[in-house]
Amino acid sequence: MSVAITRPTDDARVPRCLTVATSDSGGGAGIQADLKAFAALGCYGTCAVVAVSAQNTVEVRDVHRVPPLFVLKQLEAVFSDIGCDAAKTGALASRETVEVVADFFRDHPVPLVVDPVILASTGRRLLAADAVDALITMLLPLATVVTPNVAEAEVLSGGCAPPRETAERIVERGARAVIITGGHATSASDHVYDGTNHTEIPQARSSRRASHGSGCTHSATLTAELARGRPLLAAATTAALVTAAAIAGGFETIGRGDGSVNVMEAVRHLNPGHA
Repeated sequence: MSVAITRPTDDARVPRCLTVATSDSGGGAGIQADLKAFAALGCYGTCAVVAVSAQNTVEVRDVHRVPPLFVLKQLEAVFSDIGCDAAKTGALASRETVEVVADFFRDHPVPLVVDPVILASTGRRLLAADAVDALITMLLPLATVVTPNVAEAEVLSGGCAPPRETAERIVERGARAVIITGGHATSASDHVYDGTNHTEIPQARSSRRASHGSGCTHSATLTAELARGRPLLAAATTAALVTAAAIAGGFETIGRGDGSVNVMEAVRHLNPGHA
């Protein structure tokens, strides 16, 4: 299946996307994955770095948090000059940072994708335990859509339940819509709930060792599509297709752990003949 991804010729019409997340020194997830996806989808990417990680494909060795006031200064700098058509959050590290980010987006509303990154794929905690409640009570109500995996959805909903019930609980907590991604589920399908309708987006499960950054790539692609003005279900479908193709064409032999996805190759694959 092909995905219609066009690149504007007029710089003034290039969609502007912002990621608020943690840097990955291994280049596969976090800020790095988000900016790659924004670029692959023809958007101009900006960022507010909330933490810097020392990590590779095997482990997260350490995380250094950026002071929340400096996170705020990054957001103010981007919005005061470049602007933003859609934004996403990733691993936000601390309660104080969640509060600062929520306060900012409450005063600067844009389409907002909340990717509630709690644990790295290698197991290291990327969101402090005392920050989860702040994310639920302060950030979820500002979200255009929340994109948890199955484990994160259970945390946000307060328990284990079938996808329909879990999604409804998350929307009841304030989010306008939710996409429970299927990468870690029994079924690989993404479950989309827009507050009214439930939709399954089926995906074939890949056995390739190139999934590092898949969640970030999904939420960043979704952000890029929302910045273009695409409706939620169309944006979610594109995000699912791009992520699956990015895993299929990923860097399986780079590093000793799970290699990183390749979103650039994914977009080329989904748009044959597209320059």
